[in-house]
Amino acid sequence: MPLIVPDLSPDSTAEDTAQQEWMTKLMGKKITDSGPSDDLSFAKTELPKEHRIVEPGAMLSKDFNPNRLNVHLAEDGTVSHVDFN
Repeated sequence: MPLIVPDLSPDSTAEDTAQQEWMTKLMGKKITDSGPSDDLSFAKTELPKEHRIVEPGAMLSKDFNPNRLNVHLAEDGTVSHVDFN
């Protein structure tokens, strides 16, 4: 089985890298409207300008925007995953 290093693999894209960076920053945290980010929360003001918070069961438009960060929340309000579109 070949060794695949995420940052050096030819199949790795800038979008994949950015998505992984945001996952590392946000995973398991709650998004807050104000205040500084800490170990348990992340301030909306520190998200990219183009973002949307996706709550469980929310309806989404299908417009494609590769620069928009989608922050998906779990039932408990913590970030479950992120993607760009």
